Amino acid sequence: MNDTLLLDADLRESARMLVAAGRLTIEGDPEHYRAALQGRHALAEFFRTELNWTLEVHEVAGLIRLHKRRSDVPADRGPRLVRDRQPLAGALVMILICLACEQLWRRPRMSVRELMQAIAQVCAADTTDGRLPRFPVVASEDVSKKEARHNRQSLADALKILVAEGTITVDADLDRALADEDGDLVVTASRDRLATKFSSLSPTLLQLDGLPPAQHAAALSAESLLDHTAHTQGEATTLEQRRLNAIRRLVDDPAADPLDDATDTTPYLHTLTGRERALNTVAALGLTATVRRDWWQITDPSGQASSIDFPNGRRTERQAALALLATLPSRDAPTAPLTLTSIAELFTQVRARQPRWAASYERLPALARAAAAELTSAGLLTPEPGRPDTWLPTPGVHLWRVRVRQPTPPPAPADTPPADPAIPLFTASDTAATAPTAHAAHQARQGDDG
Repeated sequence: MNDTLLLDADLRESARMLVAAGRLTIEGDPEHYRAALQGRHALAEFFRTELNWTLEVHEVAGLIRLHKRRSDVPADRGPRLVRDRQPLAGALVMILICLACEQLWRRPRMSVRELMQAIAQVCAADTTDGRLPRFPVVASEDVSKKEARHNRQSLADALKILVAEGTITVDADLDRALADEDGDLVVTASRDRLATKFSSLSPTLLQLDGLPPAQHAAALSAESLLDHTAHTQGEATTLEQRRLNAIRRLVDDPAADPLDDATDTTPYLHTLTGRERALNTVAALGLTATVRRDWWQITDPSGQASSIDFPNGRRTERQAALALLATLPSRDAPTAPLTLTSIAELFTQVRARQPRWAASYERLPALARAAAAELTSAGLLTPEPGRPDTWLPTPGVHLWRVRVRQPTPPPAPADTPPADPAIPLFTASDTAATAPTAHAAHQARQGDDG
């Protein structure tokens, strides 16, 4: 990569936030928005040249948006519900987001009752054809109170997502307004931001109905209809496509497998040019790469480019994930599949030594599934295809060493024979220090083969 394409230090934070969220708004983060607005030409050139992502600046709307396209879309990405656990939005919520945007484009200011009525009419017109789901919001003879309440809650979730991203504003609490059939509030939309809401090609033009579901993501990520046609014909990937696939994973994911290259040639990240260009791109964003021949682990010391904060945190699920991670490199077959039963057995042994640990979990399989989810989000486990509740450890587990710190046990009374104290799994003051944090990648030399 040319030195002229390296990002200035003042633009790196804005670039990382664009990679993480895909947008910057003037009211959400005015400092980084103004920095990105001032350096928009450099940012746009960097994203276009290195990742083939389009950066759009809409000064009238107070919005800077990064259009990220990937043919291998991660299954755990997408809008998340504005709740404590923040699960991924379901199909009904996603449909309601589209329908709400359609109605608000026609009338940028309307009451939520009017919005519900308009959406219900659109759904009723296409329900018989199976294009849209039923959306009754008032209980009646053929509609239960539970179904009507669920639909209103789904609309509240959809509007919360639009509020969080700055597309609309509301003048009252959504949960309270939609909990009751007679509740109401006013929804106001920014038509300028609605115009930039969707970036993919039309599903009708792409003729998704005639494509198998496995090809939908690749079709929607195509730059044009010609690209979509060429891809669906099964043509071999070019060197440029291999480069984009590899570097997009490095920038967008916590880890990348350099051998995940469906070609008979040398993997792109194993070539001298590919390795150098990938490291330069990662460094330009202020990220840190810990490199092995079989694995690339990417961390962000600032925490701006990702919502992953592993291993920090004192939650029981995070402690369980660290306890599991401590055993993975020392197994007889480190790459062997890991089942839910084996993880639960490990936690049973831990609880035998520390009976009060994870007392809130009566069923250890639930804790084992939560711990595996923590490691999966960090790129240390991958679900095994075709086998539920089974995971495959990645080579990234060899980059971690987990240590348990414990306070010195108090001396035993003189009249009591000494006994082996139970070793606590983690202490409240030292949980965050049980394993390398995101800063631990600084201790590894960038580009050093492991």
